[in-house]
Amino acid sequence: MKKISILDIYNQNNHLNKLITINGWIRNNRYSKIGISFLTVYDGSSTSTIQVIVKKILYNYFTEIIKLTVGCSVIISGYLKLSKGNLQAYEIHACHIKVLGWIDHPEKYPMSAKKHSIEHIRNYCHLRPRTNLIGVISRIRNVVFQSLNQFLNNFGYLWVSTPIITSIDAEGAGSMFKVSMLDENNSNNQINYIRKENEFFKKKVFLTVSGQLTLESYACALSKVYSFGPTFRAENSNTKKHLTEFWMLEVEKSFSDINDISAFSECLLKNSIADVLNNCVSELLFLQKKVDKTIINRLNKFLEIDFIQVEYTDVIDILLKNKNIFDEDIFWGKDLSSSQEKYLVNDYFKSSVIIRNYPKKLKAFYMRVNDDKSTVSAFDIIIPRVGEIIGGSEREDRIDYLDNRMQEIGLNNKNYDWYKDLRRYGTVPHAGFGLGLERLILFITGINNIREVIPFPRTVGHADF
Repeated sequence: MKKISILDIYNQNNHLNKLITINGWIRNNRYSKIGISFLTVYDGSSTSTIQVIVKKILYNYFTEIIKLTVGCSVIISGYLKLSKGNLQAYEIHACHIKVLGWIDHPEKYPMSAKKHSIEHIRNYCHLRPRTNLIGVISRIRNVVFQSLNQFLNNFGYLWVSTPIITSIDAEGAGSMFKVSMLDENNSNNQINYIRKENEFFKKKVFLTVSGQLTLESYACALSKVYSFGPTFRAENSNTKKHLTEFWMLEVEKSFSDINDISAFSECLLKNSIADVLNNCVSELLFLQKKVDKTIINRLNKFLEIDFIQVEYTDVIDILLKNKNIFDEDIFWGKDLSSSQEKYLVNDYFKSSVIIRNYPKKLKAFYMRVNDDKSTVSAFDIIIPRVGEIIGGSEREDRIDYLDNRMQEIGLNNKNYDWYKDLRRYGTVPHAGFGLGLERLILFITGINNIREVIPFPRTVGHADF
């Protein structure tokens, strides 16, 4: 007797008329007075379910089978048959069913069979993977994660694990979470934090906003590297596109410039979406029916159209010529708003856009200053629905320029002395970029809120589970 998944059933034909075993959970239970039950079972491997036909001759039919409710877990053994019904291709004629887990108080079960809002299931992040929607998103997220790693591996990039606990602010913005020890001697058994930050590490430390600076040290020795892990931003932004903890892919390449690294980032983006189109057909069809009717056409179009490269200065000129559309002030030196980004990709260019050479005051200290002394060799990739999805730049490899930039921003040079060593000892031109995983999943799935594309969202005022 072979144990298989529902995905195996629909992907292979060699199990037909054979005795098989599946594990799963009940999605529906219909039973008739003549002693036949029809169970709908899913196992998380696919959007598909399998119908199981159970007759009253089973020893536990009346004591257990007819009492099964949504969410109960079971092991089912039976013969796989072609279904005579129109709603499914296959069905299992059960020979044995073992109930593993019952649902306490089925009438109160949060993931019951009735339709629930996204806001409702978000309150039960530990249970919401049992819904079709979150299951679909999770499988797509997994494919994207694997695709990004494989793409970089194929091009010779080495994975490097960068620190989560850090004493430096990579972005120079100060939006960081401080790390402190718990006071275990508190007599009231309450969670208090030791105020002396130097108790453990002998200095103030924080959760990282980026692993880029430490990643650069490996790029300057191993040429092509990347890191992929959680990052943390203590920004008081409670929008549909912001999280305080999210996953970031960061890529660094030595002997590289803005042209090379921006073209590579476009290829990486398109490759991951092509992999989703090739490997997540049933998931995309589900989303096309439930979330976004245009999803498959939209993703295919994304692959077909080359990104348009444009200078920041030219973007400002374009916006000024159409300033009557916007409520915001528009001038050189100001960052782009979300409405301006939408206009550029949806209306003006009708394409994803790579915006290059931003004013240096808008960007981080480590970006290479251009010859005009007022801009840096940086780029952002702006795509429909999401806005900015990738930010990158050439890194400043000249130590005198780096010193000047840190002084302008007010950073403590001593904290970055090791970083300047990379410029003292065999400096090379190098470039890199960061990609927010959740924003990419947001674009692919067409979901409106970023809280649905990460398993346990952390946002302002919310750090449950």
